[in-house]
Amino acid sequence: MKEILQDKSMEELAALVAAAGEKPFRARQLMEGLTQGKKLSEIPVSAALRARLTEAFEEEPVRILETLTARDGTKKFLFALADGNIVEGVLMKYKYGNTQCVSTQVGCRMGCRFCASTLNGLVRNLTAGEILGQVLAVNRAEGGTKKERAVTNIVLMGSGEPFDNYENVVRFLRNVTAEEGLGVSARNISLSTCGLVPQMRRFAEEGIPLNLTVSLHAVTDEERARTMPVANAYKIADILDACACYFQKTGRRYIFEYSLIAGENSDLAHAAALAHLLKGRPCHVNLIRLNAVKERHLLAADEKNAQAFLKELVSRGISATLRRSMGSDIGGACGQLRVKYIEAKKTGAADAGFPKSCGADFGEEEPQA
Repeated sequence: MKEILQDKSMEELAALVAAAGEKPFRARQLMEGLTQGKKLSEIPVSAALRARLTEAFEEEPVRILETLTARDGTKKFLFALADGNIVEGVLMKYKYGNTQCVSTQVGCRMGCRFCASTLNGLVRNLTAGEILGQVLAVNRAEGGTKKERAVTNIVLMGSGEPFDNYENVVRFLRNVTAEEGLGVSARNISLSTCGLVPQMRRFAEEGIPLNLTVSLHAVTDEERARTMPVANAYKIADILDACACYFQKTGRRYIFEYSLIAGENSDLAHAAALAHLLKGRPCHVNLIRLNAVKERHLLAADEKNAQAFLKELVSRGISATLRRSMGSDIGGACGQLRVKYIEAKKTGAADAGFPKSCGADFGEEEPQA
């Protein structure tokens, strides 16, 4: 696999162009072309520079392999990487704009019992350019430009644990927010972590004031460890301290994701305990109707239960919302579509057309401004 030009910052492109003996404006041409989601061969540069770049860099490191469109306008994408690996993402349409959910790893090693992304473990990290490439590909496919982006908001909530791929994720964030790049405001970006405390504290020092979201899903360490192995390394108290540090450094309130699992964490006693745990903290709780993963044998709390849980939190002074499901007719919690595609490929079914339903909902909360 060759290098990926989309990994580069403007300064790095300038250095690359200078080393090739080209004039400085060629770096701007490269950045403009990349930002438009163009293939390497589509960017108008000199023949000598194109030959040099083609030899060293991938022509198209990320391409859209499949697009599934739901009745509500939500789109799910399968992306093919240059080495043959597959990742996925979602484009969700809200009143304030379009939010794209991107993946940061091929697979995941965190082992959360409610997630399909981790079923086959971690294959590899994505580079910064492969993460960015997902956004560039969708923005172009949806008719967007740099000035009029079709992707207005980004959430790092697809396959993978972002902080388990720390260096590449931070590089992606710096590149996607750079003025000479897409120029997405950090306030329009959300990052979801299962709670890798050292990386959370490190990220607070990076000066990127995005919306930090933590997958909590339990009110005690013992309960959390039943569904999230990471709880054996980092306690809830450690996570709360790291969140407080993030707020102190950035002034941004943080968000907790809480999947409602029947018979596990979804009764009113858990709601009261969660309210007690978070009372007085500058946070928001995003309640999620569990996306069923057949291999995990966990069941979602029903709508009545979810609404009662939400009402209990709000009555106790906690800012909370219940995530609305989107794209239910095309299916797929994070990782499920990729798993189904790989299974279909093994049997040859994918060659005849990929099945259009995966049997589960997905959706995202609106980013907190």
